[in-house]
Amino acid sequence: MNNSSAGIEITEQDEAWMRHAIRLAQRAEWLGEVPVGAVLVKENQCLAEGWNSPIANYDPSAHAEMNALRDAGKRIGNYRLVDTTLYVTLEPCVMCMGAIAHARVKRLVFGAYDTKRGAVCHALNLADADFLNHKIEWQGGVLETECSDMLKAFFKLRR
Repeated sequence: MNNSSAGIEITEQDEAWMRHAIRLAQRAEWLGEVPVGAVLVKENQCLAEGWNSPIANYDPSAHAEMNALRDAGKRIGNYRLVDTTLYVTLEPCVMCMGAIAHARVKRLVFGAYDTKRGAVCHALNLADADFLNHKIEWQGGVLETECSDMLKAFFKLRR
């Protein structure tokens, strides 16, 4: 599997921000939610954070990515989040990829691949979709084992 549409190399900074996203995913798990965390970064500064909260918020759209994008938009007073990087522990779904594209996030970095529902490079390839005006640079597999193991352990306990 090609890890990136743009041949981006994983950096220490990417790993550090992914570790931050993992801590947010752990927060979701402590709250009884599927452990997915996201952090939106601009100029190496945290702009916003999010973790899964659809159960607590009675909101099917309250995925980690959506929560981070909403928070960032409110903070900067704009729904366009240009020149940002979104770090998320799991390959985003179609809903989240649509929001990421509409927000004009420049770069997406994710940990675990979602071979069944992932909308970056698996079920759909929305990062490079011809019908979208905005193309998203992306990198998958950053701290993949840690991200994947956290999800596997969570679901193993629930089955």
